[in-house]
Amino acid sequence: MLIAKVVGTMNATLKHPAFEGRKILLVQPLTDDLREKGEVFLAVDTVQAGVGATVLVAREGGSARIAAGDESSPIHAAILGIVDMVGDQPVP
Repeated sequence: MLIAKVVGTMNATLKHPAFEGRKILLVQPLTDDLREKGEVFLAVDTVQAGVGATVLVAREGGSARIAAGDESSPIHAAILGIVDMVGDQPVP
């Protein structure tokens, strides 16, 4: 799992049935001190996160599929939680 910032949304007119009715967000991975690292990727939202939220993401397919409630889907990453604090520091 990793900490990431939601940086945008994704819309698709045509998509796999497993993604119907699911919000897909663009997330930017962060370091432990909340600096950007790596490339932005897509994650299925399971917690109603929004743009600007700092989130906890499962980027392992099996964990992401279980969190999304569909173990047979092609989901690779899922947002599992919204982060309020890292250590004793509130997330801006």
